[in-house]
Amino acid sequence: MEKTILSVAVTGNQTTLQQHPGLPCTPEQIATACIESAKAGAAITHIHVRYPDGRPSMELSHYTEVVERIRNSGVDVIINLTTGPGQRFIPSEDDPKVAAPGTTLTHPMRRVEHILALKPEICSLDLNTMWSGASAVINSPNSITTMARAMKEAGSKPELEVFNSGDINLAKDLIDKGVLDKPPLFQIVTGIRYGLECTPQTLMYAKSLLPEGAHWAAFGVGRLAFPTLAQAFLLGGHVRIGIEDAVYLRKGVLTPNNAAMAEKAVRIIDELGGEVATAKEARQILGLRN
Repeated sequence: MEKTILSVAVTGNQTTLQQHPGLPCTPEQIATACIESAKAGAAITHIHVRYPDGRPSMELSHYTEVVERIRNSGVDVIINLTTGPGQRFIPSEDDPKVAAPGTTLTHPMRRVEHILALKPEICSLDLNTMWSGASAVINSPNSITTMARAMKEAGSKPELEVFNSGDINLAKDLIDKGVLDKPPLFQIVTGIRYGLECTPQTLMYAKSLLPEGAHWAAFGVGRLAFPTLAQAFLLGGHVRIGIEDAVYLRKGVLTPNNAAMAEKAVRIIDELGGEVATAKEARQILGLRN
C-alpha cells in the first residue's frame, strides 16, 4: 500500500473568527500553524493569507512572510499556495452585468503573482465555475490556461481543485491539449453547496472520472470532514483536513488548532492500516522537484 499524503489547510478564506477565535490570520500565526501541522504529520500545508483582522488577502508581502518563516524554520514540509482569490463576481441587482461591492474577479496573472515570486512546490488551480453564496465563481478555460502556464514557468505543480464532474472533464481536455502535464494531481472537493455532495457514492463517482494514472486527494467541508478523510483513504486517495474545511475536532468540540486535526487524521489512517508519508516521501510519490 502506497503511503498516504496528509495535507493540512490551515486558514482558507471562508472560515471566520466568529466560527473559530483561534483562526490563524497574521503571517506569523499562519506560518506557525503550518509548522505545527507538519510536526504532527502533515506532508503538505495548503496556504491562504489574511489581514490581521481576518479578511482574506492577496498581498504578496503576506505570502512572502509566511513562506519565509516556514522555509527558515528547519521543518520539512511541502508548501502549497492557493491561487483561488480573485475569482468571485457579484452581480448588481439593478444591472447584473455590473459588479457589485465585494466582487474580487481580477486578471489571472494577478492571481499567480505570488507563485512566480515564491515558486512553491505545489499551488492550487481551481477549475470550477459555479455559484458560491451570493457570488459567482468564474474560472474560464482561458484564465485557467494562463495560470497553468505561469505555474509551469515557476516550476510549481498545479493541484487541480474540482467541485463538479464538469471540472474533471475540463481538466482532461486541458491535459489532452498539453496545458496541464501528466500525471496530474487532483483535489476532489465535496460538501460545497451546489457542488459535489459529501457522500461515499459521490466520492466514488468523482474518482471514477479521473484520468488513468492521476494522483488524487479529497476532502469534505463541515461536519463530514473526518468521515470523508477516511473514505478518501479507503478509496486509495490522499487526504486533507484543517480549519479551512472544518472547525470541530468531534461533535461539539472546537479544535484547539490545526495540529490537533492533523494528529487525529494520522490516528484514523493508522487505525485503518495505513501510514502517512513524510514530506520527502510525498515528493517522490508526486514527482516533485527536490
